[in-house]
Amino acid sequence: MNVSGLLLTPGAGASSDHHTLVTVDQELSALDPPVPVRRVDFPYRLAGKRMPDRPPVAVAHLRAVAAKFAEEIGTTTDRLLLGGRSYGGRMCSMAVAEGLPAAGLVLLSYPLHPPGRPDRLRVEHFGDLDVPVLFVSGDRDPFGTPEELAEHAAAIPGRVTRVTLPGAHDLRGRDAEVAAAVADWITSREAPGRSRG
Repeated sequence: MNVSGLLLTPGAGASSDHHTLVTVDQELSALDPPVPVRRVDFPYRLAGKRMPDRPPVAVAHLRAVAAKFAEEIGTTTDRLLLGGRSYGGRMCSMAVAEGLPAAGLVLLSYPLHPPGRPDRLRVEHFGDLDVPVLFVSGDRDPFGTPEELAEHAAAIPGRVTRVTLPGAHDLRGRDAEVAAAVADWITSREAPGRSRG
């Protein structure tokens, strides 16, 4: 299956103009051929609210914006990668687990659990992710250690690639490395194939 674009979403406290997302967008735009990227905000952010949307609202929004993005670039959602940082990536993974067709998932700083609460896992849907998945995370992320991520990602039926970078949840100062990891994955054999013109 060919990848035609990437729908990219922010973490709970940020907008689609978050510097990491912008850097990923720029990196993919520089590929040959470029990968179209659509950075999108969730409804609560568009409404000027601070409290993130509940999953049903976020998932419904993702279905709508993915369909619109796919239509605009002349494809279908099953040729789009979906993903984002933290909350955004989690919502994308839930949308795919609930049946939104996608080519794969790009999960940046996936929040396995709230800091200090490893008992409150956010992985119940991992068994329904039958698509290639890229995780890019910090080695000191309080939302989940590399060991925890490896343990729980094993439940994902799709092919999983994990990239661990030095840093915490925000991966401060690592935007270029995050973007390079995404680009390398998309252009490698680990991801669904890309059409080249």
